[in-house]
Order: sequence, then structure tokens, then C-alpha cells
Amino acid sequence: MDTVSLLQILATILALLIAIIGHEIMHGYVAYLHGDTTAKNAGRLSINPIKHVDPVGTLLVPAILYISGAPFMFGWAKPVPIFIPTVIRNAGLKGALHVALAGIAYNFTLAIIAALAFSLFKDIHTIDGYFSYFIAYFLVQSIVYNVVLGMFNLYPIPPLDGSHALSYIAAMLGWNKLVDWLESIQRYGMLILMLFIATPLSKYFFAPIHYVIKLLY
Repeated sequence: MDTVSLLQILATILALLIAIIGHEIMHGYVAYLHGDTTAKNAGRLSINPIKHVDPVGTLLVPAILYISGAPFMFGWAKPVPIFIPTVIRNAGLKGALHVALAGIAYNFTLAIIAALAFSLFKDIHTIDGYFSYFIAYFLVQSIVYNVVLGMFNLYPIPPLDGSHALSYIAAMLGWNKLVDWLESIQRYGMLILMLFIATPLSKYFFAPIHYVIKLLY
């Protein structure tokens, strides 16, 4: 393995870890701001990656995607424990909505920052020096993974964050039938996701994600 390939792998791993672990920490941190100490008591507000690593989502899935030459990388960390009734008691449904959208907001913010920083480089292929190349490649991967994770979780499909956000919005508006319907399809959430990801529907499912990535580039 040459030096450039090694730098690409390291930059990819670092960008992916920051995207997925930070996503989960932000859920717990915003819940903590609204009075729920569950994540803090469990030691899950730490930036120590070991506390957040999911053997399948953080290690196995990304490794399989990389080895198989998949056109994208994806993964997840262990969900941060949150007791939503405490959040709702202290901050209402609006507080619960903040918690649901915290990880998405984190990912979009990081993607924008990475895009602005990457704009300082004219062309990644003309960069001189290993350190500069590593930084540039890291920024590119940060744009991609944060957009993928943010947009993916924005979809209102259980158990993604978007479904929780939609449920809280519906509850605030008094749309109880929508809340009940979202709860009723919770058990089928993974099947619905697979329908969109592993079928020709994936073309439409990922189209907004590709658009946002190109927009930031």
C-alpha cells in the first residue's frame, strides 16, 4: 500500500468517525440541555470513540463497503440513551424536536464548514505535500459523510430521526392520526428502508443526497 492510499484510508476513517459519533453525542447533549441526564450519567457525552463504537455499524459495515468497492460509505454509532419523557416534561414537545434534529443539524453544520475549508484548495489533485493532501481529502470525505448521514436521517422513516421529528411536529399541531400511524409502522421501519435502499427506488432515495453534495462542492 502506497502512502497516498494509506492517507486516504486514515482520512476516510477519521471523517466517518467524527460524523457518526458527533451525531449521537449531539442528541445526548441537547437532551442534557433540556434536563435529561441519561446520556451524561452513562458516560455517552464523551468524545472518546470507544464509548460510542458499534461493532457492526462502526466497524463491520464500513469495512465491508470499503473492501467491496462500494460507491459510498455508511455506518452508525451506538445510539445515545435518551429519556424523552424527561425532555418533554422540562421543555415540551419543542424540546423533544430539538433533540430529534440535533444530530442532523450537527452533520449539516460540519458539511458546510468542511466545504468552506475545502474551497481554500484549488484542486485536490495538484496539492503538494502529504499533510496538505491528507487535510484536503479529509475535508472532501467530511462533506460526503456528513451530508449522507444528515440527509439520510432527515427522511421520515422509522427509526430515523426524521420520523421522530415529524411525530413531534404532528403532536404539536394536534395531528394525532399521523402520530398514531407513525407509531404503527415502527416495526416495519427497517423493511421500508431496505425497500428504498436495495431496489431501483434507491435512485430516487439518494438523488437529493447527491444533489446537496454537488451543491457544496
